[in-house]
Amino acid sequence: MSDEHHDDDLAVLLSTPVDDGALRRLHRRLEQAAEQADLIDVAYTTVDSPVGKLLLAATPKGLVRVAYAGEDHDRVLETLGHKLSPRILHAPKRLEKAAREIDEYFAGRRRAFDVPLDLSLSRGFRLLVQTHLPEIGYGQTRSYRDMADLVGSPKAVRAVGTACATNPLPIVVPCHRVLRTDGTLGGYVGGLQAKTTLLDLEAAA
Repeated sequence: MSDEHHDDDLAVLLSTPVDDGALRRLHRRLEQAAEQADLIDVAYTTVDSPVGKLLLAATPKGLVRVAYAGEDHDRVLETLGHKLSPRILHAPKRLEKAAREIDEYFAGRRRAFDVPLDLSLSRGFRLLVQTHLPEIGYGQTRSYRDMADLVGSPKAVRAVGTACATNPLPIVVPCHRVLRTDGTLGGYVGGLQAKTTLLDLEAAA
């Protein structure tokens, strides 16, 4: 076949419309093949929620990242590629349990998360604080100072704030339950509106 005919055939192929169903089936086959060959180091999906679209990402160890739309999902995935592995694939099936638990939380049917977590994106003092965040009960709040005392570093109030602000698993690891020492909301990775929504949801239960 001449190069000219090859180019014509390629042009026809590229211009042929492919329906969404075919693309979904093709992607599912790719996902299954990657699973069977153990080629997925980071699986991800997105879910809708009352606080906007959330990106969920998981490693074989567990859920590793929950990101708000305001964090720029593409940038989050790029960072995961650098920090964890470039072998990232949109694989919703791997995130079914996490997605279901988040839906249950927003529906008021879940007060604690059971999905396995991968905390490898955090280190040192930040990891220490984030590990203790689930000890704050549903519908309860603590101050940065309370958390500093809890982790045995009463002078590290500001560092507690940083640990909450850099929490890679908001909602699931409940940094929204930590307030400033004066009782005001303080900052939040998802924005103050999202933090208010989460606190109001829990307070109403």
